[in-house]
Amino acid sequence: MGSSGEDEVHVNLNPALKALRALTAEASEQSFTELLTKLKELLSRKSVGDQRDLEKCKQGLYYGGILAYCSAALRFNPAKIEGSYASITQMADIISICCVGIGSVRDMEVFLNRFLPSVTENLLFLAHRLMNRALGDKGQIEILRLFRKVFDSLSWLLRAYSHLIPSVLLSKHYESVQMNEDDEVSAVTLLMWYNLFRTNSVVVSEMGRKAVSSVMDDVIYKMSSSSNPVIGSAATKILLLMIEQHSQTLRILHKHYKGLDDLVRKDWQGKGFDAALEQLIDRLQAEVPERDYQAKHSSEERVRAACVIQAVWRAYQTRCRIKKLPRAVCVLQRSFRERRRRLQEETEKRRAEEELRHQVLLRRQRAIRQFRQRQLHVMEILPADQVARYLGELENRAALLIQRMWRGYRERQRFQKSRYQLRQHKAAVILQRAILRFLKRQRSQRNILAPWKGPEGLTDSRRTELRRQIEEHISLYPSSVASVEGTVELHEKAQSMLQQHLMTRASDRAQEQHRQALLAQINTDMELLLNAPSLREATEEDAGLFLSRSTPVAVRARQSHNALLQSMRLPWWRMLGEESASQETLSHKDYEMEFESLYLGGQL
Repeated sequence: MGSSGEDEVHVNLNPALKALRALTAEASEQSFTELLTKLKELLSRKSVGDQRDLEKCKQGLYYGGILAYCSAALRFNPAKIEGSYASITQMADIISICCVGIGSVRDMEVFLNRFLPSVTENLLFLAHRLMNRALGDKGQIEILRLFRKVFDSLSWLLRAYSHLIPSVLLSKHYESVQMNEDDEVSAVTLLMWYNLFRTNSVVVSEMGRKAVSSVMDDVIYKMSSSSNPVIGSAATKILLLMIEQHSQTLRILHKHYKGLDDLVRKDWQGKGFDAALEQLIDRLQAEVPERDYQAKHSSEERVRAACVIQAVWRAYQTRCRIKKLPRAVCVLQRSFRERRRRLQEETEKRRAEEELRHQVLLRRQRAIRQFRQRQLHVMEILPADQVARYLGELENRAALLIQRMWRGYRERQRFQKSRYQLRQHKAAVILQRAILRFLKRQRSQRNILAPWKGPEGLTDSRRTELRRQIEEHISLYPSSVASVEGTVELHEKAQSMLQQHLMTRASDRAQEQHRQALLAQINTDMELLLNAPSLREATEEDAGLFLSRSTPVAVRARQSHNALLQSMRLPWWRMLGEESASQETLSHKDYEMEFESLYLGGQL
């Protein structure tokens, strides 16, 4: 029954495996994205089912060479892949998941000792590439996240296959990552070892003395060269886990790192992880004999411990420098070859420019020579009386060409000078256009009226009630508008009153004129009475003024007319703010008139 079920699953997986195998037939970046999508769909579909199906699926991916393609794809050029580093990181996560829990496969020795080390090396290559990219641009936070994800995939692989740890430690890509002094990179590597030792308690005992010493060297170096509390806390916890899981670790610490407890207490006490730090210090001091513990506090032992630490540190630096020496030589040779190649390219470019300049000069000379020969030939065939005209035309053309070139150069210079003003004007126009559009939109929004809603339908009862209210309002407040008969009657009344007014207007006007004349006469008499002398000083001439009513009026009219004529002869600026003229005194001859003929009545 079991074999038949497995055969059925294998048959069901054949179409998907064939499609994936067809995509991996050509190891290139073209089918990477499609393969990644199908792998994610396949694994997500199998992960929710039976674990046997998932295991069979992983074995099928291995047998079909799909995992080998995925491992090689970690070295592809990210620029040619859609999604760049993010897609390659997803592929690294998928291959680590597929390698863990694959079960027993054919040629297990090849899978463990050849395939898995190649996968580990490719993962470290991708981590090294991401580290260089992240350090090249400090603002690449996404690249640092992908770097952590790759190390998480590597940690997941090492948890299941601890025999890969020595190959990781011997990898040149891991060495480059480990030698980097950036705090983010150091924290990622230390957290990988901490998670590995915390989840698998037998890893340290299975690693071997050389691998344990190498990991311990890296951890203590990071602890002594950094001041980041995250690195210090992770290194302290790693050392505690290694001491708890392997008894030989404490002996190695006492043998190779004397005085480590004092260094740890001096550099890391009060940084937020004092409990773990005190536990590490207690472990380091627990196995030391009492006499050694007392002697360690003496000055001689402190000096010796300092010398040992310095010697170990200098030895470690020397080893690192020696390891870097071949790489430095390669870098020096590469830079020298690059500089020599660049100089050769510059020399060739300069030679090509000189050759081009020489060719241009030759062509220009040849063109000038041919132009002059054509001129001489034209002058030979032209009549003598047209030579001067031809030369004048040539001079005019040359002058026009020079003027055109000069004007073009001058306008280009002016344009360069006025470019800033033009840009400012263009920006101002754009701002004004935007503001005007904004104001127009605001006005249109304010002018938008709410949609009109018609009245609801009226029922018969409501219509009767409204009619009753209207009739009551009309009865309480009658209209002031007259009827048609009243309007006609009012019009006839107005016409009769207008006719009566027109008939009596002439008599009213004559009566008004008579009243005005009487008022003028009264005013004249009052003025004469006010200006009249006393009876003792009065003469016959003064008495004559009161015998006639027309003589004073005529004298007054003459006086006013003379004053008006006199004011008209004066300049306009003499009349501003002044009265027209002073009243003239009446002369004697003005009163020589026939009093008897003008007498209207009355005696002295």
